[in-house]
Amino acid sequence: MSKAMGKIHYLFLINFSLVSLAMMAAGNSNVTTDQLALLALRDRMINSEPREILAKNWSITSSVCDWIGVTCGSRHHRVTALNISNMNLTGTLPPQLGNLSFLVSLNISKNNFHGELPRELVHLRRLRYLNFKINNLGGELPSCFGYLHKLQYLSLANNSFSGSIPPSISNMSKLETLYLSFNSIEGTIPTEFQNLHNLKTLIIEWNQLSGPLPLHVFNISSLENIAFWNNNLYGTLPDDICQRLKKLTWLNLADNNLIGRIPSTVSQCSLLRYLCLSGNHFTGPIPMGIGNLTMLEEILLQTNKLTGAIPNEIGNLTMLKTLNFCNNKLTGAIPNEIGNLTMLTILTFRDNKLTGVIPAEIGNLLMLTALDFHNNKLTGGIPENIGNLHRLEELYLYNNTLSGSIPAAIFNISSLQHIELNQNKFSGPIPLTASNKLSNLESLLLDDNYLSGVIPSTISNATKLVFLGLYNNELTGSIPTSLGSLRNLKFLGLARNKLSSQSSELSIFTFLTSCRTLKYLVLDNNPLNGFLPASFSNYSTSLEAISANSCKIKGNIPDGISNLSSLVLLEFSGNELIGSVPRTMHSLANLQVLYLDSNQIRDVLDIFCGLHSLGLLDLSQNQIFGSIPECLGNMTNWRQLYLDTNRLTSMIPATLLSMKDLQILNLSSNFLSGSLPLEIRNLKATYSLDLSSNQLSGIIPTTIGMLQVLQNLSLARNNLQGSIPESFSHMVNLEFLDLSHNNLSGVIPKSMEALKSLKECNVSFNRLSGEIPRDGPFRNFTGQLFMNNEGLCGDPRISVPPCQSNSIRRSSKRKVLLLVISVSGIAAILIIAIGALLNLRWLKKPKSSGGTELMSMEKYDRFSYYDLLRSTDNYNESNLLGEGSYGSVYKGILSDGTVVAIKVFNLLAEDSLKSFDRECEALKSLRHRNLTKVLGCCSNPDFKALVLKYMPNGSLEKWLYSHNHFLDMFQRINIMIDVACALEYLHYGCHTPVAHCDLKPSNILLDEDMAAHVSDFGIAKMFGQGESILYTNTLATLGYIAPEYGSEGMVSTRIDVYSFGIVLIETFSRMKPSDEMFSGDLSLKSWVEDCLPDALQVVDANLIRPEDQHFTHKLKCVLLIMNLALNCCRESPGERMNMKDVLANLKKIKHQLLMTPTLRP
Repeated sequence: MSKAMGKIHYLFLINFSLVSLAMMAAGNSNVTTDQLALLALRDRMINSEPREILAKNWSITSSVCDWIGVTCGSRHHRVTALNISNMNLTGTLPPQLGNLSFLVSLNISKNNFHGELPRELVHLRRLRYLNFKINNLGGELPSCFGYLHKLQYLSLANNSFSGSIPPSISNMSKLETLYLSFNSIEGTIPTEFQNLHNLKTLIIEWNQLSGPLPLHVFNISSLENIAFWNNNLYGTLPDDICQRLKKLTWLNLADNNLIGRIPSTVSQCSLLRYLCLSGNHFTGPIPMGIGNLTMLEEILLQTNKLTGAIPNEIGNLTMLKTLNFCNNKLTGAIPNEIGNLTMLTILTFRDNKLTGVIPAEIGNLLMLTALDFHNNKLTGGIPENIGNLHRLEELYLYNNTLSGSIPAAIFNISSLQHIELNQNKFSGPIPLTASNKLSNLESLLLDDNYLSGVIPSTISNATKLVFLGLYNNELTGSIPTSLGSLRNLKFLGLARNKLSSQSSELSIFTFLTSCRTLKYLVLDNNPLNGFLPASFSNYSTSLEAISANSCKIKGNIPDGISNLSSLVLLEFSGNELIGSVPRTMHSLANLQVLYLDSNQIRDVLDIFCGLHSLGLLDLSQNQIFGSIPECLGNMTNWRQLYLDTNRLTSMIPATLLSMKDLQILNLSSNFLSGSLPLEIRNLKATYSLDLSSNQLSGIIPTTIGMLQVLQNLSLARNNLQGSIPESFSHMVNLEFLDLSHNNLSGVIPKSMEALKSLKECNVSFNRLSGEIPRDGPFRNFTGQLFMNNEGLCGDPRISVPPCQSNSIRRSSKRKVLLLVISVSGIAAILIIAIGALLNLRWLKKPKSSGGTELMSMEKYDRFSYYDLLRSTDNYNESNLLGEGSYGSVYKGILSDGTVVAIKVFNLLAEDSLKSFDRECEALKSLRHRNLTKVLGCCSNPDFKALVLKYMPNGSLEKWLYSHNHFLDMFQRINIMIDVACALEYLHYGCHTPVAHCDLKPSNILLDEDMAAHVSDFGIAKMFGQGESILYTNTLATLGYIAPEYGSEGMVSTRIDVYSFGIVLIETFSRMKPSDEMFSGDLSLKSWVEDCLPDALQVVDANLIRPEDQHFTHKLKCVLLIMNLALNCCRESPGERMNMKDVLANLKKIKHQLLMTPTLRP
């Protein structure tokens, strides 16, 4: 027995030894497999410092379990975890990774691995944690991931994966966390996902998911965190979302296309800490029950279409740190309960329609770092206790109607980095003192207010200040020299104030030389009234833009300007500069935009040939003389060149017309002679060419037809001869053509009927003959465009004789014989009839004791009653241009061929005699290019008429509302600038102010150049010396009259400003104030107020469309225009802008349009 037992024991030991040896051999083999897999990974990496670290450490001379990032199991000594995250490694993943069969955790995140994932990863059946985020891995998501049944955490975020999500992922039944954000994944979330019963976190942000919101995901009751931010999902939020997802703590569906209302049942998600639904199309109110979400820390509902008031219940969310309701259509007041949110750090309600005051309770939010209420309709002042917010870094309250003084306490918040209170109605001084702590302030924008007093010198305490905007206020005094100590200043805007200089040498240009980082200096429209100092040359090379238009700057431009080597933009328009341009200016190698127009500069053009970066040069309205140098044509960057209204002579050099990138060329109103060079064909990019009012001769070259981009062409008022080239029909984009006042002959090419874009073709005052084309754009043209061409014939509608056919000409010879035979018998009858007719006319003639009275002003022509009767064909209805309350306006053609407008007063109408006298009185003393020009009058007891210059393009009203007329963006803003110029003249340019009192589109007339002229002074009021307010019983047109004019009859120049604002809105919205949609409390003005800042809702749909190029830039300009109009239409006269500022703002907006090349006229 003992022998047997011994034998058994011996055999057991042998077998155990053999098994142990086998297991050891197998273990060594598998460890080697892990080693080889990791060495393959190492070898796939690109040489770099991090790779060298691994190369030394991952060595066969040491155990794999000792390698960096490697963890082994204690039992089998196999690799169970690999973590080489955030090591800046670059390379691809080898298939051998799939041999790490004991791997439980794999983390290679935050590196630069690229390429596709190896399919062999499917063999990692023990894997529970897989993190590949923040690499450059690509390809489609492997469907084989579905075999990793034990995986609990999977992150492939921030890579370049594409394709759709494989349904097989739903086989990972233990999956708890899935991150797929920041890839290019398309399609929908598979319905099989609802089988992931353990899923807690599903984050698929910033991809290209499409289709309806995957409601099946909301069936995964274990979900706590859901984020589909920035995809293309659509649909509505389910009402029962909180019933399905009772554990939900995080919901981010931002930047999709979701619609409908936010369900009121969202209040049942009691564990919710983060709610983000921004960037969708949600409508309706914010649910009041949202106040039940007491665990909420962040709520982001911005950029939707939410309406209604902010619920008071928001004050229950005492854990809230971020509250963002911006860019909606919320109305009503900011609830006082906002003061309960004492944990709040970020509060923004910007871009809504909130009204009322800023609640004083805002001062309770001691943790607040950012407060943004800009672009609302808030009124009242800023609460004084805002000074309690000692952690505040950003304060944005601009574009509201806040008033009163700016609390001095704001400037004691030392943490503030940005203060933007611009575009309000703040008044009083800037409350800065030496004790203010502004050590962190980077931007201070107080522009577009009513601030007065001086600029405090203590502003220099803000040593970190980068942006300082004080423009468009009522600041006075000199500009403080202490600004020169702001060494970080990049932008300084002081335009449109009443600032002056301390001396005749403009010291601001001296002390600002210490601001070595200054890039933009804007001083426009201040009465600086001085000379540019020699120290102008000491500016830092960082300076890129100087704008000092209309500052009464005198003298010469200093030679030292050449030192400003980084200068890109230089604007000195509308000053009193004299002399020549410094010869050193050619050193400004980076200068791209140069405005020197409307000065008294006397120089030749050669100096500008050296400015090779120049793209825009405006020297118009100066005294530039001599010839245009050939070298200007060598400037390859020219885009816009304005040399009009100077004294240039000689011929246009061929090289100037060879600039293939030139977009605008204006050489009008000079003394240029010679013929048009054939090289004009090279202006392939030009869309506006004006050579009018020169002494050009010869023929129009046929090569001009090659300018297929051209939209505006004026060759008017020259001595051009020959015919209109047939090649004009090739200029398919031509909109405005003016060939008037030349010596052109021949016919108007019928081929021009193909110019579908042509809106005006003025060939008047030439020697053209033949038939005027009838089709295409010529259907809409008026006779004024063809007048004084004796040989033209065609449609009688345009006041030319009908064209005779050949058969009519043959029969005319036979008719002559019959006429001769019958004439003797008819002659006696005609003599008797004429005698009787003259006797009858004498009986009907208006009686007066002293004959027909004429205007007493000798400078006007005298017109008799019979002159006007003949000119209008007995006031034929076909010549009626319009009718008003005091009479009618007729078109007349005087005996010398002059076309005039004759305003005949209806003497039976009440106050018509007063209207006539008032208009005579006004027009005889007013002279301005944008007022209707009076030529004379006829007056006797029975008949009164004014003879005015004829406006061939009719009224603004006609152009706005006729289907066959259209005004583009630039035409509209130019018209309104013309009207503003007229009103500025009436209010400030006359001996005593004049109020027009009846401004409306029908009283704005357009001449042949589409320049606007204000007409109808029938109810105008001329103020006496020292008068600023009058009272009247005469009312103007409803819809345009200011409130105080309509209710009290109170007249001041500010009623014209109100009317101008209404006309400005109408011009860009194409909506009449009398439109039937406006009733009750809704008016044109309030409609615009309600719609802004969404300017697309109010702008004329034909003017800009979302698909237009530079749509956003144009829409921004429309928004500026509408805001300007609303500032003109303030209820209180004292709060309205004056016409000087209105004009300056309009010109600024036009300038912004001009800065985008494809928008320029």
